Amino acid sequence: MSSLLVLGGARSGKSRYAQQRIERNAGELAFIATAQPLDTEMKQRIERHQCDRGPRWHTIDAPIDLVNAIADADRHADAILVDCVTLWLSNLILTDRPVPARELCEAISQSRRPVALVSNEVGCGIVPENSLARRFRDEAGRLNQQIAASADEVVMIVAGLPLILKP
Repeated sequence: MSSLLVLGGARSGKSRYAQQRIERNAGELAFIATAQPLDTEMKQRIERHQCDRGPRWHTIDAPIDLVNAIADADRHADAILVDCVTLWLSNLILTDRPVPARELCEAISQSRRPVALVSNEVGCGIVPENSLARRFRDEAGRLNQQIAASADEVVMIVAGLPLILKP
């Protein structure tokens, strides 16, 4: 595996699947976290995820600068897990920053290490009623398409089960 995109809905098992795939690699593992602990519930989620990972994992917080975080991790880790692309996208949208999709795909393809990215599939529901939610859904769909096109593998997780979309 050079690059892997793992898609799925909320609580589908996508993070667990991506972590297990990356842990097959020997050596030090980099976890690039895009979540921000802005409230108690999110802090608890982050702590739970950190407990699930062992001492092989080095966490890099990258709520905005994911492109450089991947390049930095590539220099010191043996494999990289990004969790999650849609939280990163939310962070960019809410701070009125452009989405550097092309640069992200380049950083992934230029990495000398295996890179797995977790992203939510948000386009399977109804059309959101407000413009911000519609913008997010549309941007997430376009971003997932771009990453999927450049990734070596794409897997969709449904009810904890992997569906191979691109071997």
